[in-house]
Amino acid sequence: MPLNIPDKLPAIEILKKENIFVIDSSRASTQDIRPLKIAFLNLMPLKITTETDLIRVLSNSPLQVEMHFIKLKSHTSKNTPIEHMMEFYIAFDKIKNSNYDGLIVTGAPVEQMPFEEVNYWQEITQIFDWAKTHVTSTFFICWSAQAALYHYYGIPKHALDKKMFGVFEHGVNDPFNPIFRGFDDVFYAPHSRHTEVRKEDIEKVKELTILSESDDSGVYMVMARGGREFFVTGHSEYAPETLDMEYKRDVKKHLPIEIPRNYYKDNDPSKQPVVRWRSHANLLFTNWLNYFVYQETPFNIEDIH
Repeated sequence: MPLNIPDKLPAIEILKKENIFVIDSSRASTQDIRPLKIAFLNLMPLKITTETDLIRVLSNSPLQVEMHFIKLKSHTSKNTPIEHMMEFYIAFDKIKNSNYDGLIVTGAPVEQMPFEEVNYWQEITQIFDWAKTHVTSTFFICWSAQAALYHYYGIPKHALDKKMFGVFEHGVNDPFNPIFRGFDDVFYAPHSRHTEVRKEDIEKVKELTILSESDDSGVYMVMARGGREFFVTGHSEYAPETLDMEYKRDVKKHLPIEIPRNYYKDNDPSKQPVVRWRSHANLLFTNWLNYFVYQETPFNIEDIH
């Protein structure tokens, strides 16, 4: 079954052109099943692009998923039309008394700032605390993974000498964990970040399990509370051209940026990217939805605690 997303969301027409099956809320309301309720806290500047990326990888599940987009009161997006935010996003205050089967929190372009100096830190940590008792499983991506590890477990982030930028090979530490159902022994995922969390810090916290890591890009996936929390430091959801756009943006701004590693054919930015992460990205989000949301969440959503 498809994703149930708001009527007229721009991603609908984009994804239909890719032969990805989505339906709008009007059609979904005629189907007599309880869809999974997934909240999506989008902290990325280009919100429509990020919406499309996440909907694309979530759409391969046979489950019907109802997406709710959350916005912060303490931060106003400067790169997304206000009309889009008003039509498709709801403030956290409006849903804080509700339960959700799943929550996805994206990265944010604030990673080089201390966590406490981020202007929406107080509000986002309120959402993190809410998720522990109101959400069956939460999937944190990139900066939000670092932020949640710090808030929940005191894991520090560390600045890198240069940006971790490219597509890297990762290993599977626990091949029997359902999150890796159907995975190969090695898989690829994009990274785009200036900071990292370190294995030695995570291993000091008994509640945390490192599920995947890379010789080049370090810790990739951490799990806590039996799968109620996943912390992923990369961007498996990225579309093929996203690293290319980030690279050319930074070159245009004369920022210190290297060519993304293992990305362009022949390592030549004038050539097309080589996409080697798409199949595992689809598996990752499908497995999360199935084994850690659908299989674990109660039928009565009010029973989540």
